[in-house]
Amino acid sequence: MTALFLCVLSVLCGESLRKLKWDVIVIGGGASGLMAAGRAAEMGGRVLLLEKMGRVGIKLALTGKGRCNLTNSGDLQTFIEHYRHNGKFLHNVFSRFFNDDLIAFLKARGLPTAEERGRRIFPASNRAQDVVRALRDHVSSHGVRVRIHSPVREILVHAGRAIGVRTDSGIFNASRVILATGGASYPQTGSSGDGYKMAENLGHTIQSLHPSLVPLEIEESFTRDLQGLGLKNVKVTLLSAGRRGREEFGELLFTHFGVSGPIILTLSGDVVEEIRRGKVELSIDFKPALSREQVERRLIREFQIHHRRQIVNILPNLLPRRLVPVCLQRGGIPPSLKGGEVRSEERKRLMSLLKDWRLSIRGPRPVEEAIITSGGVSVKEIHPLTMESKIVRGLYFCGEVIDVDGKTGGYNLQAAFSTGWVAGEAAAKAS
Repeated sequence: MTALFLCVLSVLCGESLRKLKWDVIVIGGGASGLMAAGRAAEMGGRVLLLEKMGRVGIKLALTGKGRCNLTNSGDLQTFIEHYRHNGKFLHNVFSRFFNDDLIAFLKARGLPTAEERGRRIFPASNRAQDVVRALRDHVSSHGVRVRIHSPVREILVHAGRAIGVRTDSGIFNASRVILATGGASYPQTGSSGDGYKMAENLGHTIQSLHPSLVPLEIEESFTRDLQGLGLKNVKVTLLSAGRRGREEFGELLFTHFGVSGPIILTLSGDVVEEIRRGKVELSIDFKPALSREQVERRLIREFQIHHRRQIVNILPNLLPRRLVPVCLQRGGIPPSLKGGEVRSEERKRLMSLLKDWRLSIRGPRPVEEAIITSGGVSVKEIHPLTMESKIVRGLYFCGEVIDVDGKTGGYNLQAAFSTGWVAGEAAAKAS
């Protein structure tokens, strides 16, 4: 009886929601959608949020391994420089709602933050779910109606203006629509690329989509032996067609399929673009603080001091122990060779491996494993001051559906929150 009552109540509520004329409908209940809905309602709009999953904020609750790297404390110019594509497009958005505004927003809702290495900002509780709660409270406190299990199939347009949306349960009318469906990564959270098709059907250009902030598969098989090994303070350089490209310094993680970790994720977007043109390699410098000559002098000293010890027991002074057998194998050096027996050419091979350890990239992991999607709705077709479409009046964009992607460190979530805030405010103010 209770189940039947709830079913009937749901149908009746859905019917009443469809009959209403909303000021703003937000498609998607992720970071940007929640922020947009809350801000639009805060500005006085009658707001309906439609989420296709069974609850809002699913992907947000998973970010930062469940800790949620909200933003970064860097200044505006530093922020802009940390986006691979179209960072300048966010300049006006950040001037309206930036990292300090986000921190104050969360603090006002009982969620203090803490800064960690790399200027990364996390909730002090270290719980991404607390961020979701704060956004849910923001939405509910301003009267946003949230309807879950409501995938949107089409944005309705008449005479060049958005007039509502079509769902499986019917049409919902509104004078403004905000598209906040996210990217194509983590489809199990609802972020499966639906928004790109909706925008494209309305005449918007969708820039080429590919995974970004994604682990990389490599050709060499030795990574299976190194699975789980993390390295700190290494430098990785992208090599494409013999040219040295972007380089990153920091942490790297070996996996059963290849490599991951912060610096790999940051380089992955460039790798995905370059691999379409030909062979791509990564060069790992295990000793970036030392020149090649300094590394060779260090090897000479180690071999002289430990001239009676086997080289397999000397190299752990320079490399993690698990790397040593692989290093010797790649250098063609017997592990039983003693320090006093190492010849000049063998020492130089070791020096080269320490400063230029090459990995051949097979490709990225699937987009489903990427943190974000690179590409999306062209920023040339979006007004930077309002996030409104230049093609369809009353249609707004926010979050990952836009062709903007940043490095790791809180930059992508800040872009989501900021574009959501601006889109929500502009949609509520529009007539």
